[in-house]
Amino acid sequence: MMHRFSKIGLLVSILSVFMFPSCHKVEVFEDDPYGNFDALWTILDERYCFFEYKNIDWTQIRTKYRKKLTSRMTSEELFSVCNDMLMELKDGHVNLIAAHDTSRYWDWLYGSPTNYDERIIDEYYLNFDYRYTSGIKYKILPQNVGYMYYGSFSSTIGDGNLDQILAYLSTSTGLIIDVRSNGGGSLSNVETLVSRFINRKTVVGYISHKTGFGHQDFSELYPIEYSPSSRIRYQKPVVVLANRGTFSAGNNFVSVMKALPNVIVIGDCTGGGSGLPFSSELPNGWSIRFSASPIYDIERQHTEFGVEPTEGFKMDMDSEQASKGHDTILDRAISYITGS
Repeated sequence: MMHRFSKIGLLVSILSVFMFPSCHKVEVFEDDPYGNFDALWTILDERYCFFEYKNIDWTQIRTKYRKKLTSRMTSEELFSVCNDMLMELKDGHVNLIAAHDTSRYWDWLYGSPTNYDERIIDEYYLNFDYRYTSGIKYKILPQNVGYMYYGSFSSTIGDGNLDQILAYLSTSTGLIIDVRSNGGGSLSNVETLVSRFINRKTVVGYISHKTGFGHQDFSELYPIEYSPSSRIRYQKPVVVLANRGTFSAGNNFVSVMKALPNVIVIGDCTGGGSGLPFSSELPNGWSIRFSASPIYDIERQHTEFGVEPTEGFKMDMDSEQASKGHDTILDRAISYITGS
């Protein structure tokens, strides 16, 4: 969930000045296997934001993995131990970045149906004939239903581009925004897109930040408020399509849109990833990226493990129908908008 200095980023940056007591003793860690391991464990112990929510015994985990260290182990061997420890956090936003590898947690995605096939969409619904700008494919389908596919919130959305997209789709009966397999990106792009579907200042969620080094040391929840765009806005029914590959900023987008009137979400539970990431460095130069500030939905609930579709609209793609060129999730969305 990378982000430029949006309102959320600015809020966290301002608050972080007051995050921890100035009298805290700064530990110095040696650049050896034990020092780097202890530095990694300590950084997360003091700053990671989901220990309590996930009921993780971080001290017990330290004991478990520190036993595997030796003073003569190679960097690759140390990385393997550290990676295994980080997997205990079950967090797709936690990455240990070394010159030879980057650790990553993917279990939130494994075992789930893909529920999206780009080729089926392009060939059987868009007929390889669609408009494309700002990372968004868009077209009015034969049923007079608008369709947008946004594959990554890392693709910057320009206001001028959105004006063109929404003007073109304005004659449609309703709009489908497909963010299946959107792995995230910038929260600023989430705000830019959502602003085209609200008509007044709207609280879309909440954020908290660490106030100390304890696992329970958090601030009160601060509301995240979006303002409506002063440019073209879409006022007709909207369906958002999501799957387990919808992660991080994609997860946040689904959470926000789901709470808006005239919007439903169809598909599978999203992949989660609601912690605002922060990065730090170990003595050997490795970087550790981790969730530092939790973002909550409009009901003040965590979405770290995903956002469920609108009640009654959870479904998987029918594999038999997919083999015949039918995306049953998209078909359901079209039927909902057309009332057929």
